[in-house]
Amino acid sequence: MVPESQIGVSPVPYRITAMRPELESGEIVTWRLQPLESALPRFQPGQFNVIYPPGADEFPGLIGGDPESDEVMHTLRSIKPADASARVLQVGDVIGLRGPFGSPWPIQQARGKDLVLVAGGMGLTSLRSILCHAMRHRDYFRKVYLLYGTRDPMNILYRDDVIAWERRPHLHVQVTVDRGGAAWRGNVGVVTKLVDRAPFDPAEAIAFVCGPEIMMRFSVLALQKHGVSDERIYLLMERQMKCVIDSGDKRPPNLPEAGPIFRFDQVEHFFSVREP
Repeated sequence: MVPESQIGVSPVPYRITAMRPELESGEIVTWRLQPLESALPRFQPGQFNVIYPPGADEFPGLIGGDPESDEVMHTLRSIKPADASARVLQVGDVIGLRGPFGSPWPIQQARGKDLVLVAGGMGLTSLRSILCHAMRHRDYFRKVYLLYGTRDPMNILYRDDVIAWERRPHLHVQVTVDRGGAAWRGNVGVVTKLVDRAPFDPAEAIAFVCGPEIMMRFSVLALQKHGVSDERIYLLMERQMKCVIDSGDKRPPNLPEAGPIFRFDQVEHFFSVREP
């Protein structure tokens, strides 16, 4: 949650310096942004900004760039202006940002351990910043595993990045799709199958999981089966980000006010609560 003292802070203007479609459909686009004047504080992986596009409602967005860069990167679903006559955003346009908000992934606790990143769909956005960090600091972790699942090959986010990560000897990258098609030569099936096969040491591993809640639920079960304890499994509860800008309290009853990153044993009982 945003502290009350920060809720009224005005958005900081950022210019869109690049816009890259992540899918051929154009449904998902990555923005790269630079501050016009003073920049927001640098984020930590797992945190998010509140985004204020002109002509559309504000909304929270995970930050997917390099945490040691002044550039801000957001990967977003297409934004339609509230006013149908408003111009669609383009490179050079200015938007507002507030943040960064929320608890980060506990990277310091992963130092010296196997770091297991389990992503589903758009969940790769938050974990991408950890991979940027891991490439800058190769000696911080024993091994880094990225296990990524998505619907089909056409929906793989950051395709060029994924190819580059696969070539890094200290990164172990596996991608799976629900439906492969005739040209697909990779893994087919749910991401939990990758967890079952990954050769990390469960006694020396810490896992960060981000994706749809049903995917996270089954990923946790696979990690537990593999021998990873609940105290070393962390989840990004995206629904918690929404309470920053909702007019009322939309959280499930008794959900801790910190977030959006939680240790599994802190939120296990909330997985049976439907999102409002």
